Amino acid sequence: ADVKVNTSGEDYASWNWRANGGTTSANAVGDLASVVQVDPSGGFSIVTYTGTESATTVGHGLSSAPQCIIVKCRDFDRNWAGLFVNGPGNGKSMILNSTSDGDIASGYWNNTDPTSTLFSIGGGTETNKSGKLFVAYCFANIEGYIKAGIYTGNADDDGTFVYTGFRPAMMILREYGAVDDWGIYDDKRLGYNLSSAGNALLYPNTTQDEENQASRAIDILSNGFKLRTSNATFNAGSGTYIYLAMAHNPFQYATAR
Repeated sequence: ADVKVNTSGEDYASWNWRANGGTTSANAVGDLASVVQVDPSGGFSIVTYTGTESATTVGHGLSSAPQCIIVKCRDFDRNWAGLFVNGPGNGKSMILNSTSDGDIASGYWNNTDPTSTLFSIGGGTETNKSGKLFVAYCFANIEGYIKAGIYTGNADDDGTFVYTGFRPAMMILREYGAVDDWGIYDDKRLGYNLSSAGNALLYPNTTQDEENQASRAIDILSNGFKLRTSNATFNAGSGTYIYLAMAHNPFQYATAR
């Protein structure tokens, strides 16, 4: 048994997105050929391509511009590179496995925002190493399902309310312009909306185990989420934060019978 995902007696969390049942299609919209698998909602796609180390464009298969893209090299030791359009801007990549405040190098996204058909990558090896295989997870904002955006902290236990338009099942939060942790919250693990205990929180940039502490408390509401902590990691006064929030399932694509 794999000790990373199946150690006997240990608890695990996983967050899963339905794509297209494994059905892929070739995409030649960008200058660099890609293979895409697109969620029926049109808000999420899995894109694979082979790097060239030359600035280029890649088709993502969605019908609107993704607001969040996460890219990882599949056969070489590189970082997880994240683009949040409404956050640091098109020239700055946030590294999912790092506390770094970001990288302004054009090598990641070629200083260009995604369009409704493609995204741009520079010549950097995190997103475009020559001959290496890459996978990109692309998220477009879909009403009632997916929302990537920003919020401003207020350093108060009566913290900022962030409107998403749906009840989030899972959220990834991170301050940009600061050296600090990422955080993942969800509505399944112990501590959900219990301010006295804190919410069950995982840090994707570390190997640290799950934390439950009041200083990381957050409320998951019917139409968004609200910080319940003055802790600077996710609610510093005037701090600017990026987030990706996902609903359990978009209503129009519900799978219940």
